[in-house]
Amino acid sequence: MSDLVSSVRDEGTGETPPASELVGVAMDGAVAVLTMQAAPYNLLNRELTEAIISALRWAQERHARAAILRSSLRHFSAGADLDQMMAAVDANDGALEWKTVELLEAFDDFPAPVVASVHGACVGGGLELVLACDISVVTESATLGSVEVTVGLNPLMGAVQRVVQRAGMARGKEMAMLGRRYDAATLERWGVINQVVPDEQLDAATMTIAQELAHGPTVCHAATKKLAAIAIDQGVRAADLAMPGLQREIFRSVDFHAGARSYLEKGPGQARFEGC
Repeated sequence: MSDLVSSVRDEGTGETPPASELVGVAMDGAVAVLTMQAAPYNLLNRELTEAIISALRWAQERHARAAILRSSLRHFSAGADLDQMMAAVDANDGALEWKTVELLEAFDDFPAPVVASVHGACVGGGLELVLACDISVVTESATLGSVEVTVGLNPLMGAVQRVVQRAGMARGKEMAMLGRRYDAATLERWGVINQVVPDEQLDAATMTIAQELAHGPTVCHAATKKLAAIAIDQGVRAADLAMPGLQREIFRSVDFHAGARSYLEKGPGQARFEGC
């Protein structure tokens, strides 16, 4: 799983920027590649949560037009760091202050699509990271699940509501209450993840999608993220009412005018978008 990391370079300097201890960061053109590397299993705790938030901020500061969240380790993420979790809640009267809601907000507020690139085990908080992304590409051999019930918990970072949104009440309760692991094909069929690919094609398939997004109309993609969030949070009527304001941003964009002119002059699929 190292080919993707070795191929990326910072757009400004031509060099790979220094990686943080927990999340490596790099740019491939307009795509930010954020690589979790908290050995051995990318266990989520306060530090990794804050590192992912910082990595998303880093990508936004570099005006990334798409981002990839991936792992350089054997697994995507095996869930929460239980030792640290127990110590944290015992010391704070049952409150877990790991900025989990802030992490979800960081994904929602990131003004470009985020693609999850998933291999190996992706359970508990790892699955919740995938659900927070906009698009997910998963290997055939990956196993995914909300396994928190096996230690007496329910999902702590949004999996219940997000699976219910995507796959319905029955599947959402099943995944959270039974704590089973599922193959990628099953979750693709249920609409929980987007795409399943052969293991050896993960890096290429993920980067192809990310580059396609990064070369698309960035203002339009940002509006799509906002509209989808409003529809989920507030309902279809609220999304309908929000459309005129979001559409105004699109109509004012350089990319809309370039895309419309290209369509009229050359036909569909020929536009070159600048991301503004």
